[in-house]
Amino acid sequence: MKVLHFYKTCIPETIGGAQLFIDQLATGLAQRGVDLDVLALSTERGDLPPLHRNGYRIHRANESFQIASTGFSLDALRRFRELAREADIIHYHFPWPFMDAAHLLLAKDKPSVVTYHSDIVRQKHWLRLYELLGRRFLQSASRIVATSPEYLATSTVLKRYADKVRVIPIGLDPGSYPPPEAQAVSDWRHRLGEGFFLFVGVLRYYKGLEFLIEAARISGLPVVIVGTGPLERRLHRQAQSAPNIVFLGRLSEADKAAVLSLCGALVLPSHLRSEAFGIALLEGALHAKPLISAAIGTGTSHVNQDEVTGLVVPPADPQALAGALRRLRQDPALAAAMGQRARQRARDLFDAQRMTDAYLELYGELLAGAARS
Repeated sequence: MKVLHFYKTCIPETIGGAQLFIDQLATGLAQRGVDLDVLALSTERGDLPPLHRNGYRIHRANESFQIASTGFSLDALRRFRELAREADIIHYHFPWPFMDAAHLLLAKDKPSVVTYHSDIVRQKHWLRLYELLGRRFLQSASRIVATSPEYLATSTVLKRYADKVRVIPIGLDPGSYPPPEAQAVSDWRHRLGEGFFLFVGVLRYYKGLEFLIEAARISGLPVVIVGTGPLERRLHRQAQSAPNIVFLGRLSEADKAAVLSLCGALVLPSHLRSEAFGIALLEGALHAKPLISAAIGTGTSHVNQDEVTGLVVPPADPQALAGALRRLRQDPALAAAMGQRARQRARDLFDAQRMTDAYLELYGELLAGAARS
């Protein structure tokens, strides 16, 4: 079986939730014998040779320009046509308007899977222009995958295609997260202490970090923010008068593991539906950390069950978020119990092997259907 994944960016150039998901799934599929290619755009210039990673290949096309944070590439159209011709199945990752057009122009007759990562939330004026293209793309897809029951239930877009939607939660392989190194833990303990509240992710508009900073100011509790992104300067300015907030920027995987081992809880304060799942919550759960998230009707509340694996608070509410921080800080036994339940839930429901099996089954159904027709 030969499968092509197509998305706007990928590891190692960009590290985010969708990119981590693609890497975990591609790795698992390659281990099962799937011949797998990933095609993505790159801001690097020149002739970019394929990269080999965990048994699969990454093809990078030169990005030509961007409109409303959407990458376009003439080089990608050429590369996509070549790779799609050889693929048995094409796996897309929504939303990305350029991808929709490429599919409809060059590969609409190929069996296809779309993992639906998020509704379009912010670019409302562009949505009116894009709606017809997006509808034609989703209508043309063979199958659509929602990453949680909650997102399927609350997305008006997904409800239109409910007859061909399947729910497959994102899973992580614990083996891809090596235990923290003792020296790194010691170094970070000396710098940060222990029991702080940790955010890990790209600093984007929907992450709710302005509310976390305000909650840290209200509670006086230590908060550590790991990651970089478009809001970095603005968030630094907001936190200038709050010495209990530390920004660490982008960390290596080894350093991130060490910081995760030292934190008291993983906080994902995202307040908009662009946060469709919250892989960072799974990373915290694998380290047996209690979780704090906001109730936004997406997969974050599927990963983090209120009063079971952590606390779920109203979105964009710094007072409620500060109360959640205080509660876990004041009740370490409760925090530890929630962390253990979070780890068990992650292993039971959000395992990479379970996810890979589900996608392999879906691919098999599509190929069997194509053979019959």
